[in-house]
Amino acid sequence: MRAASTPLAMDRAAAGRGARKAQNDTYALKRDCDAGYANTSDVTTVVVVLTTASESSKTMLVALGLGMVATFMVLIITKRATPVVALILVPVAFGLFAGAGLDISDMITDGIKDLAPTAAMLFFAIIFFGIMIDVGLFDPVVRAVVRAVHDDPARLVVGTAVLAGVVSLDGDGSTTFIITTAALLPLYLKLGVSPVVLTVVAGLTNGTMNILPWGGPTARAASALNIDTNDVFVPMIPALAAALVVVLLFAYHLGVLERRRIGKLEIRDSLLAPKEEVLVAAGGGTGLPPRGRRVRGSGSAGTGSTGVDDAPTGDHDLGRPAANPDDDDRDASFSGVLDPNRETLRPKLFWVNAGLTVALLAILGADIVAIPVLFMIFAGIALAINFPHIKQQQEAITRHSSSIVSVVAMVLAAAVLTGVFNGTGMVDAIAHWLADGIPDWMGPHMAIVIGVLSIPLTFLMSNDAFYYGVLPVLSETATRYGIDPTEMARASITGQTVHMQSPLVPAILLLVALAGVTLADHHKKVLWRATVVSLVMLAVGVLVGAVPF
Repeated sequence: MRAASTPLAMDRAAAGRGARKAQNDTYALKRDCDAGYANTSDVTTVVVVLTTASESSKTMLVALGLGMVATFMVLIITKRATPVVALILVPVAFGLFAGAGLDISDMITDGIKDLAPTAAMLFFAIIFFGIMIDVGLFDPVVRAVVRAVHDDPARLVVGTAVLAGVVSLDGDGSTTFIITTAALLPLYLKLGVSPVVLTVVAGLTNGTMNILPWGGPTARAASALNIDTNDVFVPMIPALAAALVVVLLFAYHLGVLERRRIGKLEIRDSLLAPKEEVLVAAGGGTGLPPRGRRVRGSGSAGTGSTGVDDAPTGDHDLGRPAANPDDDDRDASFSGVLDPNRETLRPKLFWVNAGLTVALLAILGADIVAIPVLFMIFAGIALAINFPHIKQQQEAITRHSSSIVSVVAMVLAAAVLTGVFNGTGMVDAIAHWLADGIPDWMGPHMAIVIGVLSIPLTFLMSNDAFYYGVLPVLSETATRYGIDPTEMARASITGQTVHMQSPLVPAILLLVALAGVTLADHHKKVLWRATVVSLVMLAVGVLVGAVPF
């Protein structure tokens, strides 16, 4: 039989149980603390992993964004694909690589919504100005240019720069290119001067003038940084003037090269014809001999007064070297060549059409009506006034259908690239990558940095993406070094001469389509010249104190 428990024994037992409980509680507390430390460590690890994954994702987006544009440009310059095909397929492929999945559909739709007004504007602008060409509105301009150039291609090319510069004052590139091409392309084709020279000079001039406050980029830079537009533009006027001088020098040099290539120009009497002998519109008759027949003698083209003999090449002797077999097709394009007998002339409505055009340009400059709506209304009025019958109106639209289809198709295709560029986050990734990659020693020179970067970046992306995505990020970095946002904005607009040559700019797609040249041929001659103009503008901006060094 067990002995009865004594009070002392009971106290010892209770003490033992208490000690063991305390020890167990200590172990439990330790376990809880260890578990807490472990949980904290897990959270830290997750944060580190997520941060690393985010950085890796940004790096991948930067690589894909730059690779996408590089691939597109290679395909265009090497002529491996048309701009429409490259603008559609390349972004889709890179967007899927970026993990867009089915969301790529919404991205592209957003891009189309952004560019749909531009496509509509170009559609009806081509119709309106095409009608003005049909009815002979620009014929006096051509005759005046012919008298001014005499027999010198250099004067013709410099005149192109002057005309493009004057028309560019309205701030719209598409209008500039339509009027310049309509007025001068027939003369280029007749005299054997390369149409590529026309696109290069017109593109350089309009790109340089694009920094006007109402042109777009300057207003975007000002609104993105919440500053006044005039504070950005006015100090850059000397830089703009210097850049225009460089453009004129380039124009003269190109004209001299054409003079050496083709010799003296032979001005035909038909070029100085009276009022009724004016430009032919596309589809309105070319005034050329039939394909396979060569003109001989010194008679004016298209008059039928010269003898012809059989020739297998089908080219025509207009005082220029043998042309490409496609020249006949190009002569029958948007602007056509001189024809004294086309049926679309409306000499009695000349002043009506002139007033209509002036009114359109005035409203366009006042910016009181949306541009697509403006061109829709005026195109309808022009059709109704000049071609009152339904059949005539249908024919007037059909005459310019090839230009409309090619330009609008490229604009909508460009929406694919811009949609993917923005939707996948490539623009934001590139902006932060640039900001993070600029070394500290370049901080005091951020204005120069943004000026230089604006040259390639505005070519590779839209103005909206650059001025609302990249500029604010770099400007915030520049403020740490005492550089005012206004100074950053001034430097950022100097790359616009290059920007206007980008395949993402609808106006340049319109220019090359109307002139009948390829984007690749245009880029080969224009890109390095545009870069020089932009660098001169930036350098002069530094010299006059508008941009800090």
